Amino acid sequence: MQHLTLPVALTRAGMVAERVVRAFWPLWTVVFLVLTPLMMGWQDLLPLEVFWGAGALSLIAILVALVWGIKRFTLPTRAEAVDRVDAALPGRPIAAIADSQAIGSGDAASEMVWRTHLQRMAERTREARVVEPDLRISDRDPYGLRFMAVLFFVTSLLFGVLLRVGGTADVPMLGGQTLVTGPVWEGWVEPPSYTGRPSIYLNDVPAGDLRVPQGSQVTLRLYGEVGALTVAETVSGRVGELGAASAAQQQFEITQSGDLAVEGENGIVWNITAVADTPPEVILTGEVESDAMGEMSQPFNALDDFGVETGTATIALDLTAVDRRHGLTIDPDPIEPLVLDLPMPFTGDRSDFEEFLVENLSEHPLANLPVTLQLEVTDAAGQTGATPAEPMILPGRRFFQPFARAVIEQRRDLMWSKANVRRVNQILRAVSNQPEGLFSNETTYLRLRTIIRRLDSMAEFGMSDEGQAEVVQALWDLAIQLEDGRLADARERLRRAQERLEEAMRNGASDEEIAELMQELREATNDYMRMLAEEAEPNDGTDQADNGESGQTMSMDELQALMDRIEELMQEGRMAEAQELMEQLNQMMENMRVTQGEGGDGPQTPGEQSRQDLAETLRDQEELSDDAFRDLQEQFNPGQQGQQQPGQQGQQGQQQGQQQGQQPGQQGQQGQQPGEQSGQQGQNGQQPGQNGQQGEGQGVGRDGETGEQGDGGRGGEGSLADRQEALRRELQRQRDGLPNLDGEAGDIARRSLERAEGAMEGAEEALRNGDLAEAIDQQAEAMDALRNGLRELGQALAQNQQAEPGQGSEQGEASGRPVPGQRDPLGREMGNSGQLGTDQELLGREEINRRAEELLGEIRRRSAEQDRPEVERDYLRRLLDQF
Repeated sequence: MQHLTLPVALTRAGMVAERVVRAFWPLWTVVFLVLTPLMMGWQDLLPLEVFWGAGALSLIAILVALVWGIKRFTLPTRAEAVDRVDAALPGRPIAAIADSQAIGSGDAASEMVWRTHLQRMAERTREARVVEPDLRISDRDPYGLRFMAVLFFVTSLLFGVLLRVGGTADVPMLGGQTLVTGPVWEGWVEPPSYTGRPSIYLNDVPAGDLRVPQGSQVTLRLYGEVGALTVAETVSGRVGELGAASAAQQQFEITQSGDLAVEGENGIVWNITAVADTPPEVILTGEVESDAMGEMSQPFNALDDFGVETGTATIALDLTAVDRRHGLTIDPDPIEPLVLDLPMPFTGDRSDFEEFLVENLSEHPLANLPVTLQLEVTDAAGQTGATPAEPMILPGRRFFQPFARAVIEQRRDLMWSKANVRRVNQILRAVSNQPEGLFSNETTYLRLRTIIRRLDSMAEFGMSDEGQAEVVQALWDLAIQLEDGRLADARERLRRAQERLEEAMRNGASDEEIAELMQELREATNDYMRMLAEEAEPNDGTDQADNGESGQTMSMDELQALMDRIEELMQEGRMAEAQELMEQLNQMMENMRVTQGEGGDGPQTPGEQSRQDLAETLRDQEELSDDAFRDLQEQFNPGQQGQQQPGQQGQQGQQQGQQQGQQPGQQGQQGQQPGEQSGQQGQNGQQPGQNGQQGEGQGVGRDGETGEQGDGGRGGEGSLADRQEALRRELQRQRDGLPNLDGEAGDIARRSLERAEGAMEGAEEALRNGDLAEAIDQQAEAMDALRNGLRELGQALAQNQQAEPGQGSEQGEASGRPVPGQRDPLGREMGNSGQLGTDQELLGREEINRRAEELLGEIRRRSAEQDRPEVERDYLRRLLDQF
């Protein structure tokens, strides 16, 4: 079988290699370990006795490894190779061909089967392939000694010389690409580390021109007979410091262009060009920008051939440009220039980068005064580059309230010169002579009186630096409080109430604590909303600092319903859901806008009226579902419900009526909604969707048929069914009165309300049949559909450009129509319906990138400030690691 010759031969060769590796791996491991120190030249450093002792031990180890390998090595036979090839084939066909028929000899049928079997096995042998050898010896060398030996040997090949094995007397050196004899030399040129350039091995550099950075370090080593080789150079600029030209090792710095030569046998000459380090450059790439809070942003661009190391911005008073009037007429006290660290890229290339200098210097004495700005950058070589002094007005916080502006002006005069203390005192006294209408509360007035008394003392006995700093800070705090006004106090009270309630959610407060905290939240919300309403009406056109937080229009009824739901969930122990609603409330309060017309001060659009009606229908449906659930509980626990009905339910209804009927902007008893049907009112005693009658304190009285407190607001099953029918009819009327809305959102809103009406009809039928469980399920579906319809209706109104004109903001026209092109503080356009929002991209891609760079630059700047706490700097560095 000729086709088996090649696979068997190659397999046998692999078996030979396999057995050689297994038998002689200790030998080549020892050989590599012996060659490594010889190639590294250890024999030149060791005493002769140690060298010969180590050599004898190495020879013995090599002989032992050789004998050990010879004893274990045997050549594989051809039969072993055939057997390995046969074992790799299915059914071992080679062995099968060599077999003889054991039984059935002489039987023609049996012999025919046997011949067929042999023929098939012969065909299968044609599939024979070479069997790869197993060269793994990890079982014999579990510690990987062979790999260590190979690593040492490769290292010696890289950093040693193989011919050193013969001893130091016969060691030749490498010069260029050819082996030379006699005196030899080695040399390196090491550029300054800040350049990032690699070292240059002069033995590999041919004679001729060579460009290196100025300041590079040259190291030359001369071997052989002293004086056979000498060094001549004109690149160091040394005068009177030249050592012996034939010194074995010479080191100097390249300070200028010139020649460098190794003279003697196999000498060489280079024409060195010293490339000077160029000074860094920095330029202002745009005008300084600032916001109303006084934060400035100055873009700049820095360049250097090897990278900028540090940078500063110096802001100095431009006295010639100051308008010397009022408190600035006298000469100022010495004001030291303000020096700020420029933000540097934390990672990446610093040879050419753009950054933003972002600072808020509103409280600095130079704020809002003419100054000069000069940027200066330094490279690693100590060279500097600066911009020309750029005149500018140093941005500071802008104050809109007149009294706050007056306080800030006197603060500026006091920081300008201590000699202004008497003048500032007199002006503040004159301003506060008639405090009526100037102060939002007694606290600000008392603060001003305290400052005036301090100024009286300082005007009489003199002002120290500490006293000046104290009064300056007090004036700043007073101006901030005057600017923000009472609204900031109300907002802080609301924030504290929300935080206390969130803490109660986390710690599992009792029902009494929950009720107390919710009452505190309601009072804080009422105060905040009332002050928002006051701020919404401009007084003098200036005190509008807190009215810029535009958001969505929110009625007190909706806020009240949300807070009631939060309290209910907390009492039921569903803290996770209560926490979610609390977060929604926080967001709503942050985006709250009190619109004119809440108290009937203007017409509502049809879309807004529909949303309000649907919201009231949803609340009535929730109340009806709660009543149905209580009736279901009463069926299983009649005694418990009966005990609670006489007192608790009436009190609950009275309290709820007071809460819903006596909110700001409501008169305790609401009027009828448009489209009220007298038939429904006569049937239920109250229009669905209106809760104003509860403000009279008549208990709950939801069914409207008995109106008795003792009934707890629940009648029989027929009463619930009648109320459900009234709600369904009211929803049908509201569906018919929906404005024409184009778009997908309007279609979804109509389908959702249609689904809600169908669910109400199912709930009504279940109530009449006495199936309270089914009724509650249908009511839940109706409420879900109503919520979805309300949401989609709001989106449709915001997107629909043909909607009726709605309520305008305080910045709109007198008719309530928003001014064309008007935008809210987030940059969104206001639609015709008065809704805020847009699907357009608020920021362009370039603006997004710019703001991201500003944020990253600010983090880098703060992380580089040494006076910040280490904990904060660690946190900032972890943030930078994410980028």
